[in-house]
Amino acid sequence: MNNPIISVVVPVYNEEEVIHESYARLKDVLERLQESYELIFVNDGSRDRTAEIICDICADDPTVRLIDFARNFGHQTAITAGMDYAKGDAVIVIDADLQDPPEVMPEMIAKWREGFDVVYGQRAKREGESLFKRFTSAVFYRLLQKLTDIHIPVDTGDFRLIDRKVCDALKSVKERNRYVRGIISWLGFKQVGVEFVREKRFAGETKYPLKKMLRFAFDAITSFSYKPLKLATYVGIIVSLSGFAYMLNVIYLKLFTNATITGWASMMSVTLFFNGVVLMMLGIIGEYIGRIYDEAKGRPLYVVREEVNFARAGWRKPVAVQANPTPYSLAA
Repeated sequence: MNNPIISVVVPVYNEEEVIHESYARLKDVLERLQESYELIFVNDGSRDRTAEIICDICADDPTVRLIDFARNFGHQTAITAGMDYAKGDAVIVIDADLQDPPEVMPEMIAKWREGFDVVYGQRAKREGESLFKRFTSAVFYRLLQKLTDIHIPVDTGDFRLIDRKVCDALKSVKERNRYVRGIISWLGFKQVGVEFVREKRFAGETKYPLKKMLRFAFDAITSFSYKPLKLATYVGIIVSLSGFAYMLNVIYLKLFTNATITGWASMMSVTLFFNGVVLMMLGIIGEYIGRIYDEAKGRPLYVVREEVNFARAGWRKPVAVQANPTPYSLAA
């Protein structure tokens, strides 16, 4: 069987309310392309009926495949797994919540056929998002661009098309705390954006609450910049100089004036401030050390419990690559 021209990777987590609609819209767009394709759903340890629904779809549609994780490994890991398994000449990543409209995919494919290796979706407008979410997203993307030495386009997500050679290059990247859109920018290649309006979530709840957004932001910054470590050095120098100046002031007051150094309030305030700064700097350093420890363990990036419709398509398991440990599978 010939490899599909287009592979569409859809990471899903607790999306039972939207799967049928997502499948219908993706299928409609792909059928109109009149190209061979495969639709790969990656179930990231959902606790609802998401996997069961996709299995039912797979039974009726041989172009649909399912990678079912043994547990929740995270959105970026699910995207990575989909790319590991995808066999298309071009791979499109899109979330199942339909905030990124599938109808933009033909425009991405047209840009790819013009010769671009990466075509990323760029959000011209965000529907249904709070002012806080829009503000923090805008700050994050621009801060990340200032901190890194590579160009990561602002107002972009993981909704993008990548060429087969980009997908193959991505497999050689070792990182475990992954920020896929940043890695793709780091790889280089010829890139272009396609603007679209980000729609309201079709159903269900966001899978990126504030806690996960902050974790994601830390992963992005620490994966592509060591400037926070430089900041720790600079702040340490400033705090040390401030403390030394304060000590000289205390000595002067003691030796040359009759002024008394008042009680514990001022001393405790200064001590707590300096200790707080030190702990904050240690926290930044700890983030980097934690990532080194995570990389050193060498565990598989993800564990697959079941693969559906891959054997039916004459598909073979990915060959082990040195940088990205072979995805361990419990499937027969």
